[in-house]
Amino acid sequence: MINHVLDWLEDRTGIPSAIRHFMNEEIPASAGWHQVLGSVAAFGFLVQVLTGILLALNYAPTPGDAYDSLRYIVTEVTRGRLVRGLHHWGASLMIVTVVLHMLQVFLWGAYKKPREATWIAGVLLLLLTLAFGLSGYLLPWDNRAYWGTVVTTRISALAPGAGPLVLKLLGSDGASIGVVTFARFYAAHVLILPPLTLLLIALHVYLVRRHGVAPVPSDENQPKKKFYPGQVAKDTVAIFLWFALLMGMAILARVPLGHVADPTDLSYVPRPEWYFLFLFQFLKFFDGPMEVLGAVVIPTLAIFALVLVPFIDRGKMTAVTKRIGAMGVVAFAAFAWAGLTARAVATTPEVREMDLAMIQPWQEISAGNLASIGFFRQANCAGCHTISLTGGVNSAGPDLTAAPSERTPEWLLEHFNAKAKLVDSQAQMLAVFVTKRSEKAVKAWATAPQTAIDGALIYLANDCAGCHKINGVGADEGPPLNGVGERREHTWIERHFANPTKYVSNSSMPGFQFNPQDLKLITDYISAIPR
Repeated sequence: MINHVLDWLEDRTGIPSAIRHFMNEEIPASAGWHQVLGSVAAFGFLVQVLTGILLALNYAPTPGDAYDSLRYIVTEVTRGRLVRGLHHWGASLMIVTVVLHMLQVFLWGAYKKPREATWIAGVLLLLLTLAFGLSGYLLPWDNRAYWGTVVTTRISALAPGAGPLVLKLLGSDGASIGVVTFARFYAAHVLILPPLTLLLIALHVYLVRRHGVAPVPSDENQPKKKFYPGQVAKDTVAIFLWFALLMGMAILARVPLGHVADPTDLSYVPRPEWYFLFLFQFLKFFDGPMEVLGAVVIPTLAIFALVLVPFIDRGKMTAVTKRIGAMGVVAFAAFAWAGLTARAVATTPEVREMDLAMIQPWQEISAGNLASIGFFRQANCAGCHTISLTGGVNSAGPDLTAAPSERTPEWLLEHFNAKAKLVDSQAQMLAVFVTKRSEKAVKAWATAPQTAIDGALIYLANDCAGCHKINGVGADEGPPLNGVGERREHTWIERHFANPTKYVSNSSMPGFQFNPQDLKLITDYISAIPR
C-alpha cells in the first residue's frame, strides 16, 4: 500500500523523486561538521515560525492590549511561558548561528567565483534576521521595548536626506511611539519579513545546490560523496544539539519583561538587545553633528563592504590555514564586538524585571476590593458562604465566588447589620464587592494574604485613596502608587510617611505617625503593588 501511495505521489507531484534527488546530491569529500550551520539556521527559522504562530493565537497586536495578552500567555496559557522562551531565545540563537555560518564561509573563502550571488543572498539573510530582532523588540510593549524603539526611530531619522521619509514609513515623530508605529512593526515582523526570508532561503539553497558546496582546494579532485546519509546525519546531530540548548535556555533562563510601556517615564535608560549593544556603545564615540557618521554612514559602509567581499577578494581559493588576512579581519571584528558589548553591559544600570508568575491577583485589584475581602473575613461570612470558586460546595449560604449576589443593596445592608458588626461604610463597600467585582478580585478572595489585607485596611482608614491611585482606583492629587516599591527603597517609604516634605520638597501630604506594626503593614502593601 505504501508503494502504491508513493507511486501516486510520484505520478501526480514528483515529490518523491525530488526528495531523492535532493538527498543524493554530490558534495565534496571534505564536507563535514563545518558545513552543518546552514541547516541549523534553516531549522532555527522554522522554530521561529512555529512558535510565532503559537504566540500569535493569543497575542493582541495593539499597544493597549499587547502587554496584557503577553502576561496572559505567560501565566494562563498552557506552556505559554515555554513557547515564549523558545521564541525569544530562538531569535538570539538564530542570530548567533547565522553569524557563525557567515564567518565560516568567510574564513574558508567559500564566497569566491562562482558563488558571489550565494554570498550576497547570505548577507541579505543576515540583515533580515537582524530585522526580525529589531521589529519584534517592540511587541512586548514594556518600558524596555518602548524606549528602545524610540531610540531606533531617532537613529533612523538621522539618515541624510531620507530621515523624514523613514520616520513617515515608521509612523513615528521620532519622540514617541503610537498605534501606527506599533502596527507597522507588527506587520513587518509577521507579514513582510517571514515570506521574504522564506523566498531568500529558497534562493540561497538553490544557489548552493547549483554551484555545489565549496571544496577544500586540495580536495577538488577527490571522489565526491552523497549528501545522504553521512552529511544528513551530521546535520541532524547538530540540529538536535542546537534545539537541546534552546530548550534548556527556554526552561532555565527567564525571558526578561519590564513594566508596561510608560511614555512619561523619562528616567528610563533604554538598552537594545544584546546583539545590538556593540552599536549602541559605538555611537557614544560620535556626538552632535558627528552622530550621523556613527549611526548611519559607517554601518551602511560596513554592509556594503560585506556585500562586496567576493569582488574585493578575487584570488583563488586556498586552505583555511593559509588565509591569514581573513583570520585577522575576523579576530579584529570579534575583539571590537566583544569589547564594545562588554563595555555596554558594564555601564547598563540594573533594571528590576517582573516575574509574571509571581504576581498574585490581590496585587492587581483596588485597595477597596482587597479591604472588602478583609471585611468579609472580619465578619466571619465564610461560616455560611464557603469560598470554593466553583459553587459546588454545600453550605448555608451561596458561594459568592461562583456567581455575584443578586440581592439588592438595601437587602444586603440589612443582612450585614443583622449578621455582622460592620460600620456603614464597610457594609456598603462589601455590598458592592459581592455584587460587582472582577475575575482577579474573585481569585484574590481565597488567596490574598492577611498581611496584605491589613495593609489595604490601613491605607483606606487613613484616606490615602483621597490623593493616590492604586491599580487605577483613587484620586489624582498625588502620584499613582503602582510600582513605587520598585522605584523606592522600603526604608525611604517608611520615612516618607513620617515627614513627606523632607523627601519631596513640594509635597502637600501630611505626616503620618503609624505604630511600627501598622507602618510595616502599609509599607509592605504599597511596595508589593506592581507597576
